[in-house]
Amino acid sequence: MIKIFKANNINCINCSNLIKNALEDDFENIEVNLETQPKEVSVELKDETDEKKFKEEMSDLGFDIIE
Repeated sequence: MIKIFKANNINCINCSNLIKNALEDDFENIEVNLETQPKEVSVELKDETDEKKFKEEMSDLGFDIIE
């Protein structure tokens, strides 16, 4: 399933590239929408465990997910 998250601290294409490069091995189809405020990240997840891991890894990169 593809899920869309709103995230803090994403400011530019470099942030988008960092997210994609750091997480593409663990998660598929990562897209960052830089046109919205707050920015939106869509990602394909398998289950709730995947979702929890995604949120933790985003936080580790400095991009907190907003519920």
